[in-house]
Amino acid sequence: MGVDLHLELRGPRVRAGLSDALREAVRSGRLPAGSRLPASRTLAADLGIARSTVTECYAELVAEGLLTARQGSGTRVAQRAAPRRVAATGSPGGSNRRRATHGLLPGAADFAEFPRTPWLAAARRALAVAPPDAFGYGDPLGRIELRTALADYLSRVRGVDAEPERIVICPGFHHGLTLTARALKARGVRAVAVEGYGLGLYRALLTDAGVSIPPLLVDEHGARTGDLTSLNGAGAVLLTPAHQFPTGVALSAERRAAAIDWARTTGGLILEDDYDGEFRYDRKPVGALQGLDPERVVYFGTASKALAPALRVAWLVAPEHLLPDIAAAKGPVDTVSALEQLTLAEFITSGGFDRHVRSRRQTYRRRRDQLVEALAQRAPEVRVTGMAAGLQAVLELPLGTERSVLHAAARQGLMVSGMAEFRHQGLGGPAAAQDALVVNYSAVSDSAWGGALNALCSVMP
Repeated sequence: MGVDLHLELRGPRVRAGLSDALREAVRSGRLPAGSRLPASRTLAADLGIARSTVTECYAELVAEGLLTARQGSGTRVAQRAAPRRVAATGSPGGSNRRRATHGLLPGAADFAEFPRTPWLAAARRALAVAPPDAFGYGDPLGRIELRTALADYLSRVRGVDAEPERIVICPGFHHGLTLTARALKARGVRAVAVEGYGLGLYRALLTDAGVSIPPLLVDEHGARTGDLTSLNGAGAVLLTPAHQFPTGVALSAERRAAAIDWARTTGGLILEDDYDGEFRYDRKPVGALQGLDPERVVYFGTASKALAPALRVAWLVAPEHLLPDIAAAKGPVDTVSALEQLTLAEFITSGGFDRHVRSRRQTYRRRRDQLVEALAQRAPEVRVTGMAAGLQAVLELPLGTERSVLHAAARQGLMVSGMAEFRHQGLGGPAAAQDALVVNYSAVSDSAWGGALNALCSVMP
């Protein structure tokens, strides 16, 4: 005998509604594995619908593997359709690690502080004046409104030399770097030097593009760009000059000049990742490296740190000679929502972006000061290194303690990263001996920051 089904179907799409209702009943466990469903004629009569509708729904779910149908046995819930059970513990292997309560991993911000009201107002203004072509496929390089707004903003705030025609809008730095790597590979570049500390994600991206990634050592003055001349075959270098990630240092004036000299002498290119260039707290931010030689630097920026990654809006400023290759790599279709581009353009030109960045800058400066003060009082052997900038700080630990501190943090439900996570495998010698934590003080809400700071201090050696 079939089970007694209580299904509520709404709207004109009866067959789709029945399929969804049955699917939900199976996956939630309301219909246990092995249960026999009513005959199609019976269920159709109960629901007041055509028998063919029920038959089609049963056939659809059989094809998905949620139901089985055999002559003489009727239609039943498949054994493999049993709902998945979530383990009560939060980690594999029976570990007694606590569920994470404080997330201080790099790359995130306090998304609760997204400027919803001014962003919505900017969206309304942008839509009210949007031209009809804004609702089409658009320019592959991005909306001219946003590229024009960015050209003015980047010149004013970061010292970038850019015309709107040389700006390319991308759905993230990852995509922009991918396009540039393809363009470089098409030009015969076989190696792109990278900083000895950085995100493995981007090293993997370059490797997947078919180029090698020799490392540059990083010290208190930034990447040792003078070593570029000894890297035979390197046609480009990826740098974070304004605020090296993750060590938190700025590229010194001498090393900035050395990078530009190398590019001019060899015809190489500098890929400048200016991921958080707006956030400097002790003085005015250093201008972008691109301003020193726009034809030898590809400049990358993003809205993910100042606003939110969910917008999927980033940009690159390409040298004129490289722009056709990047455009060819991007293809004939715009990859970023035109409506988001128009809204961001309005948000920038109306001053909303500047106001939001100023507000975030004040909050992050206060949190960094509180972090430094708390560690000085409760963990004097731990030193905060790097400059007062960005969204994260580096906590230098006593030699040999990084792993034990990470384990202690995990037991406290504290998510942090160790410096070892960001080391290039090609590094060796003294550079590999640094023990430190990379702590993102922008990732939690104001109400949670006190608890996160207390938990962090409690696991320090």
